Amino acid sequence: MLRHTTAIAVFCALAASQAASAQDTVRLGNLKFAHYGAVSYMKEICGKYNIKVEERLFAKGTDIMPAIIADEIDVAASAADAAISARANGVPVYAVAGFAKGGARIIAQADSGIKSMRDLKGKKVGVTRGGAHELLLLAELEKNGLTWSDKPGKDVQIVYLAYADLNQALAGKQIDAMCQSEPQSSQALSKKFGVELLKPYDTAMGEPVRTLVMSEKLYNQRDVAGRLMKCFVEATSTFNKNPQLAEKYVRENLFKGQLSAEDFRDAMNNADYTYDVTALHLDVTTHFMQKYGVGRMAKPPKAVEWVKLDLLQQAKNELKVK
Repeated sequence: MLRHTTAIAVFCALAASQAASAQDTVRLGNLKFAHYGAVSYMKEICGKYNIKVEERLFAKGTDIMPAIIADEIDVAASAADAAISARANGVPVYAVAGFAKGGARIIAQADSGIKSMRDLKGKKVGVTRGGAHELLLLAELEKNGLTWSDKPGKDVQIVYLAYADLNQALAGKQIDAMCQSEPQSSQALSKKFGVELLKPYDTAMGEPVRTLVMSEKLYNQRDVAGRLMKCFVEATSTFNKNPQLAEKYVRENLFKGQLSAEDFRDAMNNADYTYDVTALHLDVTTHFMQKYGVGRMAKPPKAVEWVKLDLLQQAKNELKVK
């Protein structure tokens, strides 16, 4: 009987040990931009938090949301507007952190003679539909008294293109200017087919903050969600403290050697890795989305209802990060 009891005890101890060592898998949706690199880096250090991060890259943030609905993605890097639109249309996500800010420029053709926003009258301007860059562009056009449409007849004709196609369209003179992300806008400058008009941060929209969003399902798994948030905070802190590591990782792992050191540094001179986002920033962004009809929101969400920063604050406190 003693031998049987001992065997059971050993089995239970072994099972408990295996359960403790089993990693929780978290599925990450991410985008291929320089300032999304710290989010990608989570998968390199997540083992110490007993988590396995499986990263999947998407063309744009709005493409990630259907994957969250389908229970294929648990946490995602997203522009604030994509997250707001998703929440407005019933996608069960919470904004749990910010992870980057900045990362946008309005660029004109190098030989176009365009020197200011008002010079865009009568021109074609490219931008990606439904993203932060569309909101930034429209806010700048309004500030400069210009009207716009994706059809001829207004001061500016908007041409909607994917991020990956904007540079080619500008270089090929299919558009006169563009509002583009990083590092693509820096690449347009370094290859000398574009010149910077401005960084579009001087309207009430302010400097855009990208949000880390988490499915409600994962958020409610408090232990896993808490460990993931500590992984995020450490990854971001590591990139901020060690820019050489950040550059090496983004260039070699995210861009597979297709991004030069100069373009990476130029891109990050126009962006920052961060942890924080405010409810006010998301409410302001929601207001501009309503104003310009971006995102097709069935019911515009109020930030107080879906911005959950408690896990972030707990992780920052535990890791002693400000």
